[in-house]
Amino acid sequence: MNKPTKTLPQFASEAEERAFWEANNSTEYLDWSQAKRVTLPNLKPSTKTISLRLPQHMLDSIRAAANSRDVPYQSLIKVWLQEKLHSH
Repeated sequence: MNKPTKTLPQFASEAEERAFWEANNSTEYLDWSQAKRVTLPNLKPSTKTISLRLPQHMLDSIRAAANSRDVPYQSLIKVWLQEKLHSH
């Protein structure tokens, strides 16, 4: 891989840096052959809020199940969804 030919500019903000990388090719500034894979164990996955309509009796049953396990009902729903996804 070619060596980087340009020096990285100093950025005043993340927005400025984001605009720079959207308009420039990183291979002119970084030697990607020296890159190493890293893990970020404390990074939380991003979440998205959704609206989910459930029949009242179903929500009551979920809340009762969560209460018996001493966990928030939304957390229990996420656990159940994750288990179902992994079972397929």
